[in-house]
Amino acid sequence: MAMEETLSKIRSAASNAGARAERAQQIADVVRALGPYRWLGVYDVSAELVSIIAWSGPGAPAYPTFPVTKGLTSSAIRQKSAVVVGDVRSDPRYLTAFGSTLSEIIIPILDPQDSRVIGTIDVESERANAFSDVDRKRLEECADAALALWLAA
Repeated sequence: MAMEETLSKIRSAASNAGARAERAQQIADVVRALGPYRWLGVYDVSAELVSIIAWSGPGAPAYPTFPVTKGLTSSAIRQKSAVVVGDVRSDPRYLTAFGSTLSEIIIPILDPQDSRVIGTIDVESERANAFSDVDRKRLEECADAALALWLAA
């Protein structure tokens, strides 16, 4: 699927009138199909908690809800930018969700009004150094396309 078609599907799912969890599931499935990604989660971020909305992959996350101060996600929230880790085994911030994960990328979703992080897209791979700069840019485009999912919440 071409990137423009992918972004169009994400925009449509993010802004349609269906149930929010179903729309998030559509987004997770479409984004995961972009690459050889083993698992992808779509999360809400509140002042204190990060909570799963939907996921695509071989199983539910070990931590469906966790404090904003934990994991690689905490760095993405603080920095308000993507966090890419080529080998999670060597990063003490990593919260083990799946024993087979070797690399992870977390894309924060920013509220356009005040730039606070309101969500994330978390992608995991069982391969070390699985995420290139091209992956990061494409996933950031997907996050931008999915923004309506959080603004309408």
